[in-house]
Amino acid sequence: MRQRILLLNLAVVLLFGLGFWQFGRGLYLMAKAQLAQVLLEHAWEKTLAGDPDARPWPWADTHPVARIRVPNLGIDQIVLSGSSGRNLAFGPTFQLASYQPGEGTTILSGHRDTHFKFLKDVQPGDMIFVETPEGLEYSYEVSQTEIADIRNSQLRLDDTDRLVLVTCYPFNVLAASGPLRYVVTAKPLLFASR
Repeated sequence: MRQRILLLNLAVVLLFGLGFWQFGRGLYLMAKAQLAQVLLEHAWEKTLAGDPDARPWPWADTHPVARIRVPNLGIDQIVLSGSSGRNLAFGPTFQLASYQPGEGTTILSGHRDTHFKFLKDVQPGDMIFVETPEGLEYSYEVSQTEIADIRNSQLRLDDTDRLVLVTCYPFNVLAASGPLRYVVTAKPLLFASR
């Protein structure tokens, strides 16, 4: 009987310890994400001031290349160069194979459960603004949303001026990746403004 009570107490202590460890890990990740956003904002300010390679932290292998805003959804995010998994963990990314805003098809990617979670709420007619390191702001209007299967479709890259936002689909699932993508296409409204 005594041995059984000791094992039960040990199991309770281990479960509480595991719970506290998981809770602490969650707090650590949240704190790290918040600090990263502050560092990205500082790097963006340096970029606007003329530093073309302003890294958010010394060991970063990326730098800010744009800022995306969707005012009616309260979205304001720094866009990083290159769509690697590391970069996607910190914010939306600019696909290097695409064109700069105003020059052709601009493709931005983000995770469906973090930075691009808002795409599920985007509607045709919504405004999206993209600011460049030169301080120019491009205005776009959402023209369509669609679900694409990457196994039998590809994004068209050409000199047609448009903005394409891409994330995995469906939203709110636990399984990573999959062949479906949620694609938001927006057409330019005005010339760039300062």
